[in-house]
Amino acid sequence: MSGFDRDWLALREPVDARSRDTALLQAACETARDTILDIGCGTGSTFRMLSPRLAAHVRWRFIDNDPNLLEEARRRHGDVAEIVHADLKRIDAPSFADVGLVTASALFDLCSEDFIRAFVERVSETGAAFYAALSYDGSMSWSRPHPLDEVMTANFNAHQLSDKGFGISLGPKAWQVLADRLKTHSYQIRVAESPWRMTPADADLQRLFLNGIVRAVFEYGELDEAEIRDWAEFRHRMIEREDSLCRVGHQDVLAIR
Repeated sequence: MSGFDRDWLALREPVDARSRDTALLQAACETARDTILDIGCGTGSTFRMLSPRLAAHVRWRFIDNDPNLLEEARRRHGDVAEIVHADLKRIDAPSFADVGLVTASALFDLCSEDFIRAFVERVSETGAAFYAALSYDGSMSWSRPHPLDEVMTANFNAHQLSDKGFGISLGPKAWQVLADRLKTHSYQIRVAESPWRMTPADADLQRLFLNGIVRAVFEYGELDEAEIRDWAEFRHRMIEREDSLCRVGHQDVLAIR
């Protein structure tokens, strides 16, 4: 996805991998046939997660709009995946040819309701199964609380409801809208939590994550800058405390006909 650099994606990949709901992951793999279409593929993390669980004959098609991430995906997986550079808002019909499973990771919380509606309609036309993992659900908590945790989370979530390149984003509500739209197209839906649980071993990811929260809350402009800085300094001090844990809620959605 455009806007995410390789360092961020590399740091989150192992946390994503252990956070995915294993039952939904396995069920998604069992639906795979013909070609898997991975939307917003980045450098190929979904491929790296699913491919060890798949039959050898399954083909992959990667689509993203970021040429730098696609170049890395091509370097790592170009011998086993078709690489397509495309505007994710205008994915053409040939991209869905022979597709039995559509996948996406950490994508739909960036998307508008109109985008989700149109995308679900396109997937429905193929009859393919659909596995959308790791959509942010708006919940954050820490083992060591700070008085501003709730208001910082609320301001961050409000900032998420802005245009991330796909129209006005649904943010934390996207996973539920996605599931509801799929139901209207006669899909059987399974939903499961897939929260990040970051420990001091994930300190580098936590630092980048906190910096992203702070930037968003500054931009949203509702809180005093001194309060934001106080919260950020406290949170950064806590990262490497042995008993420190950060939980960030996500949801996985699997749709099968």
